[in-house]
Amino acid sequence: MVTLKQLAKELNVSISTVSKALNNSEEIGEETIKRVKELADLYNYKPNKVALSLKQNRTNTIGVIIPDILNHFLSKVLFGIEREATQHGYNIITCISNESLEKEKESLQLLANGSVDGFILCVSEETQIKNEVEHFKKTIKQGLPIVMFDRVAHDVLCDKVIVDDFDATYRATKKLLEENRKQIAFISNIDDLSVGKLRERGYNKAILESSEYKALVLNIKKEDDSQDKIKAFMKEHEDIDAVIAADSASGVIAINVAISFGFKVPKDISVIGFSSQSVSNHSIPRLTTIRQHAKEIGTNAAQMLVKRLRNVSGEQSDFKTKIVKTSLIENGSTL
Repeated sequence: MVTLKQLAKELNVSISTVSKALNNSEEIGEETIKRVKELADLYNYKPNKVALSLKQNRTNTIGVIIPDILNHFLSKVLFGIEREATQHGYNIITCISNESLEKEKESLQLLANGSVDGFILCVSEETQIKNEVEHFKKTIKQGLPIVMFDRVAHDVLCDKVIVDDFDATYRATKKLLEENRKQIAFISNIDDLSVGKLRERGYNKAILESSEYKALVLNIKKEDDSQDKIKAFMKEHEDIDAVIAADSASGVIAINVAISFGFKVPKDISVIGFSSQSVSNHSIPRLTTIRQHAKEIGTNAAQMLVKRLRNVSGEQSDFKTKIVKTSLIENGSTL
């Protein structure tokens, strides 16, 4: 590979002059800039990014760790992160933890070894269940800032971007009560996760406030068949007239099961689910959804990390938690 030193020798100028010319420095004349760039193009010169990052003590790269690349919500967050990072001149390296604590640790160790300037991540399921956070604290002590989104570790001091999961299901349950629904069920296959617990609490609060109704909850485990569990649950509780689903699939399944039992949606039963627009299209009528604004979450996370990385004063400002409000997108599965 051609080096700055070789270019400088052939042009009979200093290495500093070549470097400044390639970066269009005002200190260098137009004719010199032209000569340097023409020779660099001739030899197909490319800057040594590794050497440059060592010299500048930064890589202009952000590490992103997500639990599941097939999750539509997470992939849209990733889109928001990448788009915002690019606008600020940062590249991203993405690792998938596959909900594994060990893989999450390995990803942090791999990228913290000089590959990235900081991290944006969503905590894995196993990490939340075991409540292990030391690997995050160790990374931050190394001088690498972390921004967590959606599933976060509350014991770790860092910036966070979250959805108001509690308020989202609280307001959705209130809407169903206003429809005069009397037997509202809550279905979830994410009760092991912090977001799942918050969504269930929001539902329970709204039901408790109604005083005359009782909570009706189905928590589906990973090894369970969601279709069979929801079918058996709705068969056992034939008077269910509304469902709130805490995950993207259960709402669609609830609609299809209700229709298979001869119920009319939304005349006999209303259904609301946490979901994206694409998932809501998988049922007829279309599922009324609690939209989490995934791209906005990604954008906010990237902005918060870039702000940390560009803090030239060196003073550590207070960590912030950004709450992204959800929206209820009413489709055909509610009145």
